[in-house]
Amino acid sequence: MDVIRKQGYWNTVISTVGMVIGYLNTVLVLPYFLADPDKVGLTRFLLSVSPVFAQFAALGFTNTSARFFPYFRDRDKQHNGFLFLMLIIPTMGFVVVTVLFLLLKPVVFDLYRVTSPLAVDYYYYIIPLSFFTLLFLLLDAYLRSLYKTIVQTFLQDFLVRVLTMVCAALFYWGYIDFQWFVILFIAANSCTAFICIVYLLWLRQFFVLPGKNMFQIVPIVEVVQYGLYAFLGNISSTIITFTDTAMIMAYSGLDDVAYYTTGYFITSAILVPYRSMNKILSPQVADLFKQQDMGALAALYKQMTRVNLLIGLLLFLGIWCNVDNIFALMPEEYSAGRYVILFMGIARIFELATGLNAMILVTSHKYRYDLILNILMVILVIITNYLLIPVYGISGAAFASMLVFVLINVFRVSFVAFFFRMQPFGWDSFMILMIAGIAFGASWLLPQLPHLLLDIAVRSFLITFVYAGLILLLKVAPEFNTGLSKLLKKQNF
Repeated sequence: MDVIRKQGYWNTVISTVGMVIGYLNTVLVLPYFLADPDKVGLTRFLLSVSPVFAQFAALGFTNTSARFFPYFRDRDKQHNGFLFLMLIIPTMGFVVVTVLFLLLKPVVFDLYRVTSPLAVDYYYYIIPLSFFTLLFLLLDAYLRSLYKTIVQTFLQDFLVRVLTMVCAALFYWGYIDFQWFVILFIAANSCTAFICIVYLLWLRQFFVLPGKNMFQIVPIVEVVQYGLYAFLGNISSTIITFTDTAMIMAYSGLDDVAYYTTGYFITSAILVPYRSMNKILSPQVADLFKQQDMGALAALYKQMTRVNLLIGLLLFLGIWCNVDNIFALMPEEYSAGRYVILFMGIARIFELATGLNAMILVTSHKYRYDLILNILMVILVIITNYLLIPVYGISGAAFASMLVFVLINVFRVSFVAFFFRMQPFGWDSFMILMIAGIAFGASWLLPQLPHLLLDIAVRSFLITFVYAGLILLLKVAPEFNTGLSKLLKKQNF
């Protein structure tokens, strides 16, 4: 738990700082520096397509690492060629997917030529971005299996966002044209893979040669079977993120993609603690399953739900109570994403509230059920988007995603409770929700102050004071009280 706490702390700090930079990019830099919403929409489109491309090529090997690496782990034997397996099969998968991608070009061009011509112009740029996205995903999964997460968090959540800001500034000041901006933007998002290789070389863990016994440690049929299920599960969840973007592009163009994805990104701050902790929890959960320590797993399940919900609700309150202030900083047309923030914020809170359910299912021998749920998610997202986007636009897309996320997580919690006799909720979860409601009420009663930045500061302080004060007073989160006590002792208070 000390490893989880330490790395989770640093991951959260880095992700939080990176989120601030990401907010600057999303709210100020890209909307004003690129000026045209279509150009902003193109950057979001590229970043939503490349993970889908990469997951198709990965064939589930990002999840295979979390499940099977504990059996391969042996540094003296170069982990029995595990990294070789992780890289060689997805590389072959990438070649196949690239061929299919090129064959689909006429269909894509016909679909988007009128509504989103920029996406057509930069179609081929997706290939190199997808390759380096794939490489980073694989190396990140391998590093997480080694309990190394901080460097990848720094690269993905901090460095890429700083480099994106630099690229936008170069375009705004006239040093480069838009085509070169896109090239540098792709380079900024691709450099993480190269740095991961350098990091593994420094750790002396970059073992890319095949192992003599790599097919004997775990039956290769089992590895491939799990990989195929994980592949289908991964691509299902990734397609959900992409489906909204693709369907909005087809119906109304890249400008609405810019408004939608801006609201979508603003709510991503809510998942900072969840994603930071999950980077180290995935191998921890795999080890607990290997040891059959279900008591420790149940305790971890509840604790992480409480911690994630505690921080996530505070972040959601900070965003939604300041939503008018956020849009006041942006070009007026971006306010179309107001209800995207509300609906996706609720969806993300529900995801936090259900804790580690997906990770537990995927890592266990019941992983097939998560595949079924992911396929169901894709079907529901496509149907609900088809029904709601033409009528309600980007708000309809967000509402559809919220409904699907809530429904599927209810199923996941039910499956984990049924199969493993554990569930993440307690009276502490209910109390945290009540305290969040009180903090929201305090913000609602506060009148709008005359100065924008003053209102943001005072409103955020009020929410934090009421929320944190009640959490401490009622002792609903022991980790919070204990952490504060230790901090005060260090400061000699």
